[in-house]
Amino acid sequence: MAATPATAALDAASVSYRLHSYSHDPATTSYGAEAAAALGIDPDRMFKTLVIDVGSTRPELAVAVVPVSGQLGLKQFAAALGAKRAVLAEAGLVTRTTGYVLGGVSPLGQKVALPTLIDETAELWDTIFVSAGRRGMDVELAPGDLARLVQARFADIAR
Repeated sequence: MAATPATAALDAASVSYRLHSYSHDPATTSYGAEAAAALGIDPDRMFKTLVIDVGSTRPELAVAVVPVSGQLGLKQFAAALGAKRAVLAEAGLVTRTTGYVLGGVSPLGQKVALPTLIDETAELWDTIFVSAGRRGMDVELAPGDLARLVQARFADIAR
């Protein structure tokens, strides 16, 4: 399997991880739920990566990593970052900024380092799953390793 910027970042940091792949259905738009079902993973342990705009007058992007079983609390996210508002970033901006396509956005190996919050429930697990940077490929790693690599902090951001 070819490396992605996410797996290259993990390898460069000598972080222990496991790569998992599955056959992605192009008709599916609920990428995280598809991954959890295909891999037989508890949806509370599979995390989606969302790029959020917290800017007031111009785009200011940040990353939210939340369980696929729930939703991002936009007000909680904004408050945790000290922002007045939070909305999902425009798809084209997400791709240009991260280098990943929707459904394959990983919190790891993004083109531009963005402020990142991981939902605190990640700490309940020894390992969690996040996108490895391609649809149909996920990486399993310790939540603390993920936080350290992307300089994230844990916060109550999911509902």
